[in-house]
Amino acid sequence: MDAQDFADVISAVRAFVREQVIPREDEIEESDSIPEAIRLGAREMGLFGYALPEEYGGLGLSVSEEVRLVFELGYASPAFRSMFGTSNGIAGQVLVKSGSPGQRETWLPRLASGEIVGAFALTEAEAGSDPSTLTTTARRDGDDYVIDGAKRFITNAPEADVFMVFARTGGPGSRGISTFLVPGNAPGLKVGRPDAKMGQRGAHTAEVFFDGVRVPASAMVGPEGTGFRTAMASLAHGRVSISAVCVGLAQRIVDETVAYARERSQGGRTIGEYQLIQGLIADSQTDLYAGRSMVLEAARAFDAGEDTKLGPSCTKYFCSEMVGRVADRAVQVFGGMGYMRGVPVERFYRDARLFRIYEGTSQIQQLVIARHLLR
Repeated sequence: MDAQDFADVISAVRAFVREQVIPREDEIEESDSIPEAIRLGAREMGLFGYALPEEYGGLGLSVSEEVRLVFELGYASPAFRSMFGTSNGIAGQVLVKSGSPGQRETWLPRLASGEIVGAFALTEAEAGSDPSTLTTTARRDGDDYVIDGAKRFITNAPEADVFMVFARTGGPGSRGISTFLVPGNAPGLKVGRPDAKMGQRGAHTAEVFFDGVRVPASAMVGPEGTGFRTAMASLAHGRVSISAVCVGLAQRIVDETVAYARERSQGGRTIGEYQLIQGLIADSQTDLYAGRSMVLEAARAFDAGEDTKLGPSCTKYFCSEMVGRVADRAVQVFGGMGYMRGVPVERFYRDARLFRIYEGTSQIQQLVIARHLLR
């Protein structure tokens, strides 16, 4: 995509977010769902396939382009981006990086168009931060594999048409894990009720159960035993993208904070005239500036093949913590109003908390960073 076309995409997405999504954020929060008009608008703009290759109907954005787009998507409720983020990110990238030509041709065009929704089924009740201990199994039976087990906190599971399932085909540890494409309507696959979460309403997660789910051997993605490596590669890409979401949300929170500080009066003066309020705003803007800079550099290094592990972990760690600090300061600037339901910064305070947990907790990022350096 040339520079002008990309600029046009950014401009169109920015307008869509501000004119169509933000005015309906309260509706998304109350209904715990994305309005169909927004879903259709996102499909028409190609947002279900922005990170998928052009040859399969996607926009084919580089990671550097992707994060600039996600800055705009992150400006609205996180549920908006989550609607198509998994298909572009951790689920779609499994196929992009490890899928066979036939698997890519069958599934990627449908993911890119928004015809179907993908899900990434890795986490289990006792295998979250360390997925190498997962216990879901895939047993060979003739020309098929039979999958048994359960997954937890699977994003978009209630809407998913296809799951990238990670299951144990060999012995213990990461080398015994393989990846499978499992249709959402496969006999024996059951999705639990949507989880009741603290925040990010409109973005659905649920448990997924596999009871003798039979798939052909051709449903395996990549060679047997490479599932853990496939998962980690997809998560590294996803960590850069999630960091960009955090930056976009932090920008929105800073904008809300500054606007309130300009308008709200106490003691005959706007609160923005008080130096302690100015200090909170300055700290948030500095955090935001640092996070944006990290994301852009991590994306550049990822595209260049210079760093696909350390940079994503450093960036995800910093940006997920950063947006939490920015949200906390915003509530403080708003004072009592910041604690009231219906005020955007209260909702963002709850929404932001999850970024420090999913796609690798802050503590896992610390381990990845330290171990990389110590090696």
